[in-house]
Amino acid sequence: MAKAENPTTAPQMPGFALPDPEVVNRTMADIAERSQRIVAEWTKRQATGDTDGPSADAMNIGRAFMDMTAKLMADPAQLLRAQIGFWQDTMTLWQNTTRRVLGMEAPEVIDAPSTDRRFKDDAWKDNEVFDFIKQTYLLSARFVQDTVSKVDGLDPKTAQKVDFYTRQFIDAMSPSNFVLTNPEVLRKTVETGGENLLKGLSNLLGDLERGKGQLRIKMTDTEAFSVGGNIGVSPGKVVYQNDLMQLIQYTPSTDKVLKRPLVIAPPWINKFYILDLRPRNSFVRWAVSQGHTVFVISWVNPDEKLAEKNFEDYMHEGFLAALDAIEAATGEKEVNAIGYCLGGTLLASTLAYMAAKGDDRIKTATFFVTMMDFAEAGELGVFIDEEQLRTLEEKMNRRGYLEGSEMATTFNMLRANDLIWSFVVNNYLLGNDPFPFDLLYWNADSTRMPAKMHSFYLRNMYQANLLKDPGGISLSGVPIDLGAVKTPAYFISTREDHIAPWKSTYRGTQLLGGKKRFVLAASGHIAGVVNPPEGGKYNHWINEALPPTPDEWLAGATELAGSWWPDWHRWILAHGKAQVAARVPGDGKLKAIEDAPGSFVQVRLT
Repeated sequence: MAKAENPTTAPQMPGFALPDPEVVNRTMADIAERSQRIVAEWTKRQATGDTDGPSADAMNIGRAFMDMTAKLMADPAQLLRAQIGFWQDTMTLWQNTTRRVLGMEAPEVIDAPSTDRRFKDDAWKDNEVFDFIKQTYLLSARFVQDTVSKVDGLDPKTAQKVDFYTRQFIDAMSPSNFVLTNPEVLRKTVETGGENLLKGLSNLLGDLERGKGQLRIKMTDTEAFSVGGNIGVSPGKVVYQNDLMQLIQYTPSTDKVLKRPLVIAPPWINKFYILDLRPRNSFVRWAVSQGHTVFVISWVNPDEKLAEKNFEDYMHEGFLAALDAIEAATGEKEVNAIGYCLGGTLLASTLAYMAAKGDDRIKTATFFVTMMDFAEAGELGVFIDEEQLRTLEEKMNRRGYLEGSEMATTFNMLRANDLIWSFVVNNYLLGNDPFPFDLLYWNADSTRMPAKMHSFYLRNMYQANLLKDPGGISLSGVPIDLGAVKTPAYFISTREDHIAPWKSTYRGTQLLGGKKRFVLAASGHIAGVVNPPEGGKYNHWINEALPPTPDEWLAGATELAGSWWPDWHRWILAHGKAQVAARVPGDGKLKAIEDAPGSFVQVRLT
């Protein structure tokens, strides 16, 4: 920025731009005032007990590391071998760095993978000092990770927790996260005379203000998007609603449509418009264009009034209520159904309940990245043990719900470098405003969950893994059995899924009765699913056979280019291609309540 020309301005160092003193004074005064307000508010909340923070070591991290340390000390020879290897690598790094300083060529002892964006700046390779810092960190990280992962005698849950939190520590200590060891930050600090750090401090205070004393990192420009304005814009009407959901019927774009309507249940952990983010990547828009009469369940963002809503309420007031409403709106009893993640777990449970009741209205079931067997639930299992569940339940029971930001933090920790530390560097060290990105806007648009429902879900599925057992879970007094489900089922899972690991989701094919098809897509929990054919991204794998293990399935699979969406549509047509005239929302027995995307999805958490 332009510098004030007055006699009080200090002389500039060569190559170092000094900030305008008036700007600094104003910024520091603003920072001081905001800091005092944040501290006062935080102190008040601590005094009244109105805090979302966990009790001392509620996650039992300390106990896990004590167990690991005890096992490690029982085998000092293994630790010594690891240390000797680390010292040898460090000495080689010193020698190679010395050679580079003297102008000689020297290979890297260790390098970050090309996908690691922390070290994308050229200085991490071209500058001997920063290259040394980077390699020292990578060697130390490998030493620590290898040491804790090779400790014998730990039970699997403790080993998983130690491994997870060790990586959290390693990620936090990356040299890219500190001013003096990040060449990009240092360069900008010199260029701006430190204004980036002042702006970064202001950004940090803004995030603390939004979180009312807790850090809530702003990942995108939230002012750049509006649901129903430039995202979630597929035309349609809300044609039904109850306490838990609004049912949206979308406007057809073809003269003829498939006789069977399509109903989609997204997870109520997030909002439905991930399937209608922008026209170019909207699954809703694409399905409508293929001749589906699309209905989407838009879940409520619950408060304390819905604390007693249980998993079975989501079944009755979600899927089953939607089936009744769709019949009223279209005259059709039979539907095709999709469940995404937790919505898929609900779909599987509902199908088992319906099978016990002799209800066969759902003629095909599609499961997006859905777990039914939670034996290997991935790293989310780190957060599921008795002590953590009790702490979480105490917190939920006080409020009546799980706060959406807490679940969002958990998911962000699964990809800490991408979803936490990259924003620390960009927002706080570089002083940049976050880039407008629709996917991150959706990711930050978190929802609450009713206390009773969430406790049931975590205890019966994640902790006890009862859904897979015949009669393991009862809904409305009816013991359910996934094996009794004979509905044709399509499974789509994603190879890099960190929330619903594909090898776990594959087990659903061994639990449901009836004919099944399993397809594996590239990428992760969101990008692998929201992958329109027009984009030409992310291949997928198919295998007509369903052997007992996922590894056997993959060994016999064929890789195909592009999106899996057309494969799914062909599968739907194979189970019923009868057509009728297009249905306009509101023309049936259910009249339009309001325009899509409806009012439930507009409720944002502050």
